[in-house]
Amino acid sequence: MRAAAGTALTGVAVAVTAGLVLAGGGATAEKSGEPGISTITARQLMKVTDVHQATGMTLLEGPVFGPDGDLLVVDVTAPAGEPKVLRIDVRTKRAEALFTDDDSVFTSAQISPADGRLYLTDLRAGTVDSISLEGDDPRTFFSGKVEGTVMQPDDLTFDPDGNLYVSDTSGHDDPAGPDRGRIVRIDRDDGTAEVLAGDLPAPNGISFDTGFGGLWISQYADNRIDYARLAGNGRSVTSLHPAVYVDGGRAQVDSTAVDASGNIYQMFHNRPGAEVFSASGEHLASVRAPVPDDGDYSATNLAVRPGSREAYLTVSGPSGGFVYSFRALGEGIRQSNGG
Repeated sequence: MRAAAGTALTGVAVAVTAGLVLAGGGATAEKSGEPGISTITARQLMKVTDVHQATGMTLLEGPVFGPDGDLLVVDVTAPAGEPKVLRIDVRTKRAEALFTDDDSVFTSAQISPADGRLYLTDLRAGTVDSISLEGDDPRTFFSGKVEGTVMQPDDLTFDPDGNLYVSDTSGHDDPAGPDRGRIVRIDRDDGTAEVLAGDLPAPNGISFDTGFGGLWISQYADNRIDYARLAGNGRSVTSLHPAVYVDGGRAQVDSTAVDASGNIYQMFHNRPGAEVFSASGEHLASVRAPVPDDGDYSATNLAVRPGSREAYLTVSGPSGGFVYSFRALGEGIRQSNGG
């Protein structure tokens, strides 16, 4: 079953904190205790979802700006019939349902440069699906096994030609043996899939660098970011190495994003914020999202509006799912817009 596109959600529009200026990113920056590192305080823009009674939580992910300027997000834990993809107008601070179905668990969203459709990874089914930007015409783009094993697709990104690169996070929930994750390439034309790298510790975030010569991959089970250099045709990994080790404490690395300056934004499960690193591994900034003191919150992903420094962070926890805003270090590009 699918909800009609444009169905308004009750009570999702929440007034932003007085004084928020979107054009400036809605954040303040100050020096942190660590030399050379700034602390950026993101401001709450709006509450988007409440905790679902059926699943006991809400988890916003995969923010991506469409060509009309609206922000599209997925709710990973939305039950059947409730909005699984939402459209947010960040200027009027209103959200509406875009798409739902009976059994998907969408964990990321990205707009294809090949056909302009919204692609969604379904962690439960092991598929990559797509819908129109109007929220209709659902299709399954990829399903089945990849070299003998069904994926647990988490995040995705596209190369300039529209080929898909997906993090298969298999093993993320198996403390006895998490090194079963993979990076999978799916051809945009015929849907054939091939494993580019395997035996990984539950990869989560995946983003190209600015030159499309390699991938930044966050390893959920090892709290690090790896760099995978690609062959010229993008169909094989020529080298892969740990690039940045992240001090997460109880938190674990989640999605990644890359801005036009090449900076890497690392988001977290069980931490309401992000860390920003240069392509050479320097720790540049810490983003903090002030949240209610009622339990653990996660800031799992962000989008930087293409061509601007307006950044929007998805934050979820016991009080619901929120969008926070701040000013990014660099302008938004495809690698900081969805995935």
